[in-house]
Amino acid sequence: MKLSRDALIADPIWRRREAGCKSGLDMTETQLTTQAWRDRDLAHFLHPFTDHAALRSDGARVIVRGDGAYVFDSEGARILDGLSGLGNVALGYGRKELAHAAAAQMAELSYCQSFFKTTHPTAIALAEKIAALLPGDALNHVFFQSSGSEANETAVRAVRRYWELVGRPERRVIIARERAYHGSTAMAASLSGLKPMHGAGGDIPLPNVAHIKAPHYYAHGAGMTPEAFGLVAARWLEEAIETIGPDKVAAFFAEPAQSAGGAIAPPPGYWAEIQAVCRRYDILLCVDEVVCGFGRLGAWFGSDALGIEPDIVQLGKALTSGYAPLSATVLSDRVADALIERGGEWAHGFTYSGHPMCCAVALENIRLIEDEGLIERVAARIVPRFSRAIETFADHPIVGEARSIGLMGGFELARDRKKREAFPHELHVGEYCSAEALKRGLAFRANGDTMTLMPPLIITDDQFDFVFAVVRESLDATARKFGLMD
Repeated sequence: MKLSRDALIADPIWRRREAGCKSGLDMTETQLTTQAWRDRDLAHFLHPFTDHAALRSDGARVIVRGDGAYVFDSEGARILDGLSGLGNVALGYGRKELAHAAAAQMAELSYCQSFFKTTHPTAIALAEKIAALLPGDALNHVFFQSSGSEANETAVRAVRRYWELVGRPERRVIIARERAYHGSTAMAASLSGLKPMHGAGGDIPLPNVAHIKAPHYYAHGAGMTPEAFGLVAARWLEEAIETIGPDKVAAFFAEPAQSAGGAIAPPPGYWAEIQAVCRRYDILLCVDEVVCGFGRLGAWFGSDALGIEPDIVQLGKALTSGYAPLSATVLSDRVADALIERGGEWAHGFTYSGHPMCCAVALENIRLIEDEGLIERVAARIVPRFSRAIETFADHPIVGEARSIGLMGGFELARDRKKREAFPHELHVGEYCSAEALKRGLAFRANGDTMTLMPPLIITDDQFDFVFAVVRESLDATARKFGLMD
């Protein structure tokens, strides 16, 4: 039925379109002051990973637009996003190709459930594409969700179901690492080795989850060569398996490189020995590529860059470059065959598994990465330059360690570099450094007192120079504030 003009005028969507608004806000809302937005935010919006008392005191920064590597706030400030959102906005903001892919798919098929023996072409095409991109020829079975947390939940369900189906139901224990981040649902938070998450309610960690130390050379490798430390760190897994009992351990979960833990790069030889341990004890290896996948380490996946051969892979974030919520859990033939041939109904899934619009955005995102040669550009040009720039901070007065892997860099802030002595937590040195960078127009993340950079794959040479100029200014300002520079 065609609506009358009076009915159209009464329709808020029509009013927004006629007013030239580009979002779901009406014209009066686009003209609100920053304080008005902050008041509304405090009244209704609970933020993730936030001290809400501090937020109530300080108010939120209101971001209103994004373009390329930049976001813009309601006060007109332009901020270079040195974090790529949360490690997900690989192609930058405002890519019309991704918006058009979403709109075209929504106009044709806005939703399709994938329960009850139902499928749709976009999910099929994306699953096929992911299987083709992943290393080796065994990772062929793709299960879709909406977040990295859900991808890890699915991986745990698949692991435990696998062992039940092959007659080893006692294999229940999952081993993960300290300083790991695998998500914030109950099981994903349990896998995560970040202690504050375990105190956030929900009886976390759940039973049958164990943690070993992270392969963090700065924290644990004093007196050893990096190569020797790599073997020692990998043997922590073997020691845990022996302590728990090899017949009880189901899987080892790990990121190729630990992002939220502070850009912790694995030492030489670590992953080769980890894989040898997993094979020796027949432990499933589950590799969380939610951050490292789709170019972050200068290859399609961290597993490519580091020679890892997973049994299960968890994907997310840059799968859609942050334009739509989508994740994937990819099962090897070994695991999937047991579920398919022996399992009957696998009573697990989500309303939005394989959402058509999200899958369409992911396909277009992957096409753009391929057509623009971004992985090759990152590997050949940006990663070497990024590594050299990080290394120039190795002797900075407030930096205990400057490290990087791919386009993931970390600066360990230290009160005494030689003794590797950290600042007292209550000083919030990392937060101060992050605020100094933000004042200068750069988002520079603080993970405690580790500063992290994860720039978008599309960063230009001029933007690159700006990033590291601001990093130096911010570290200098922080060192002066805490008495380490004149």
